[in-house]
Formats: sequence, C-alpha cells, structure tokens
Amino acid sequence: MSKRNPVRGACVTQHQRRNRKSTATTNCESLVALQEQLFPSDHIFTHVKFHGNTSWAPRDLVWQALFWSWSECRNVTDAFCDAARWSKKISGTQPLSTYQGFLGALTRWTAIFIPLLWSVLQMRMEEWGGKFWRIDGWVPIAFDGSRSTVPRSRANEKAFCAANYGQGMTSRYRKKKTRGMRRTQNERNRGQPPKPQAWITLLWHMGLRLPWSWRLGPSNSSERAHVMELVGAGEFPSDTLFCGDAGFVGYPLWSAILRSGSNFLVRVGANASLLTEGADFQQQKNGMVLCWPKAMIRVGEPPLHLRLVLVGIGKTKVWILTSVLDATRLSNQQIVKFYKMRWGIEVEFRGLKQTLSSGKLCCRNDQRLLAELHWSLLAMTVAELLALKEQLSVRRWKNPRNEYVPAKLSLAQTIRALRQSLTNLHEIPPLNQDLRSRLRAAVTDDYERSACKCARYRPPNRDKKPLGNPNLRSLTVDERIKLKDIHKIAA
Repeated sequence: MSKRNPVRGACVTQHQRRNRKSTATTNCESLVALQEQLFPSDHIFTHVKFHGNTSWAPRDLVWQALFWSWSECRNVTDAFCDAARWSKKISGTQPLSTYQGFLGALTRWTAIFIPLLWSVLQMRMEEWGGKFWRIDGWVPIAFDGSRSTVPRSRANEKAFCAANYGQGMTSRYRKKKTRGMRRTQNERNRGQPPKPQAWITLLWHMGLRLPWSWRLGPSNSSERAHVMELVGAGEFPSDTLFCGDAGFVGYPLWSAILRSGSNFLVRVGANASLLTEGADFQQQKNGMVLCWPKAMIRVGEPPLHLRLVLVGIGKTKVWILTSVLDATRLSNQQIVKFYKMRWGIEVEFRGLKQTLSSGKLCCRNDQRLLAELHWSLLAMTVAELLALKEQLSVRRWKNPRNEYVPAKLSLAQTIRALRQSLTNLHEIPPLNQDLRSRLRAAVTDDYERSACKCARYRPPNRDKKPLGNPNLRSLTVDERIKLKDIHKIAA
C-alpha cells in the first residue's frame, strides 16, 4: 500500500518513508546548523578579557539571550526558564542556571557583546544579501527613532524620565490652552508624573530590510545626536546613502555624514534654512543650494554644497535635500524610490513592539531594562537574517516579475517557526515542516485585499503644524566674499 502525500501530491512507498526517517533531522539539529552558519566560532570574543571564574562560553550566553527574547512568555522569569531549558537541550550545557546570574551577566557584557555581534551580522548581510545588498549602486540605510514604555520603578523614572518635564514651550502652550478646564477639573484629575520611556534610534538597511545598528537612551534623547554617534563610531561600506525623514536636519548631522565618506537624502521643510548663489532658486542649475548657518560663517567653516529637488510622492509634493550633486548618479526617480523604501523602518518598529512584545518592557532596573531591549533588537535581527538567507537560497516563484523581494518577509511567521522548533526540539518534523522549510515559507500573504488597511478614523493633531517649504535666500555681499576666500584657501 502507498500513502498519498498531501504536500507533493505523489505516492510515497513504505521504503521511501523509512529512508526519509533515516535522513531527516530533528529541530535541534536544524537549529545547531543555523547557529554554526551564523556564529561558527568564538573568535570575535578573543580580545575580550573575562574574569578567571567565568564558567560559560560567550557564544552560549549569546544564544541563551536570543532564546530568552524569542520566548513567547510575557514574564521575563518564565522566558528565562524556557531559554535555560532550550540551551541545555541544544548544547548540552546550561550557561547560567539562575535568573539573577543571567541578568547580571547580560548587564555586565551587553555593551561589549553588541558591537561585536553587529560586525558579524553586517558581514553576513553582505555575504547573504546578494543583489539586495546594493540598490542602484548604493547601500541604502535609513534612520529613525521610536519609544518603548518601561515600568514605573524609581530606577527607571530616574534613568528615563526627562528632568525638565513640563517646562518646555509646547507644555506651556498646552497649559495655557486648557487653563479654564484645569481650573474646574484640577482637583479631580491631578497631573501625574511623566511616564518613563526608552528611546530607540535605529539604523536600518533598506535593501535587506534588516536592522544595522542602534542606540538607546532616555525619553528625551536627541535622535540626531544618536545618529551622529552611530555614524561616527561605525564602519560603513562605500557608497552608503543615509535616508531620513524631516526631523533629521542641520549642519552638524549632515557634515558628520559627509565626513564619514557617505551621502544622505532627507526630507526638508520650513525647519531648514538654505542659501542660493543666484538671485532666484528657480534659476539655479539642478537645484544647487548651500547649507551655511550664521554660526558656521562666523567661525569660518565651509558651507555644505547640496541639491534640493521637489518630487511627488503619492498626492503630496515633497522637498528632498541630498548631498549627491550629480543627477545622473542619483536621479529624481531614484530619490522617490529610496524615500518610499524608508517607510519600512516604521514597519520594523511595529514588529519589535507587537511581535516581540517590546512595546512595553518588563525589567524594573534601568540597566537590566536596557539589556532586555538590546537583546530584543538583536533577536529580531538574527531571526530576520536567518529567514532572509533561506528565502534567498530558493526561487519561490517561476514568474520572474513575481520574484522574491525582502519586503515579503514576515517577522511574525519567522518568530512562530523558531518558537515551534524550540518547543519541539527532539521531534522529527513532517515533510516540508522542518525549520528551514518554515523559514522559507515565512512570507506575507499574496491575496488582493478588498478594503484598505488604513485606520477608519485618525483624529487630527492640532499641535502638529504642516511641514511647509524650506526657507531660501540668496547670499549677501559679505557672504559671497567669505565664500570666495574659503574657495581660495581650499584651492
């Protein structure tokens, strides 16, 4: 008798089933193979000095921390129990057997391990990314910021709350608007202390749709300062193009990107003041402008020569400022393409907060909370990278116009596949249900929606003003003289 295989639609004989059992691998063996491909050895930790009493291997601690972040348990102690059990079944050893020891090790070593792991993951991105590593000759990296809520403990409030909360111009404006209401309701609805939040500034590879690096801080952190730190401390490939939204403006940020040997592309509006060498911007060749604040003019710093273009994205006209002056190197069509791709970083934040449940963190100690958030981000990166590798290794569709693109990758399906494999480590999965097959199938749906997914109603934010147009003015006579002197010195 033969048994019908519902997956392949072919008859499988008893001999074939017995032969498949002899060659099939368990979920544990599949995970070990993926671990070896991603981190084949401990060589990246050779220059790290550990205490003489350290009994665990660095790579074992890394994987236990990743398992901890992948666990679906909402309680961090229950997630640790899952991670400890899975680590023991996979490697035969349990790096850290107590929750306090585990969190103590992460608090101590996260700041050292994370940059080392970034370098490995970035190397794997280039190795496995294929044609998606560069888009139109560029390595496109987006940057943006978001916040995650943290528990209201004394340590978290001290570390993450703004010390001058309620003293800014916006807060004073709101108080002035609601003065009459506060007079009647102040006794019943007293003001609450600010809610502590952790700030996340993320660099994100737009071609592969994977996190590149990140910086964490309190709720009042400057995302522009975070980007400057990441750009200054990191190593980036040649022809890297940084893409940002309207909040990432200013001479210090743009000059830091240019000093690193990279280029940028950002949206600008009334928050940007630019200079033109001609009498009218419309008469400027290819939209060439200067970014030269008065503070930089006084100290003799040279201006930034940039290109300003007006493009249509959907129904909106958008001003885009770029440091790529050659229109043949970066055309207006490519600018629109890259700016649309930048939106994927918002989806990445949604996956972090919803799929990995990091929208509201759990640890009540500020150092442990930063470790929790760091490893959640790293776990998301590793999961997506493993799924991307498997999906790029096969041709999913015969129609060349429907070939795989990284935008099809589903983080929810990827995490679901990893969790199922970790829960059933010693089982031999059915045909096409092993970990690699499930990672290859972890893509978004293909059906055409009958209704829009946009929110039915979005209340207007009256405090948020329209972005407007950039402020443009021509150079004064004194500024022209100083510019000529700078050009003579540079020559």
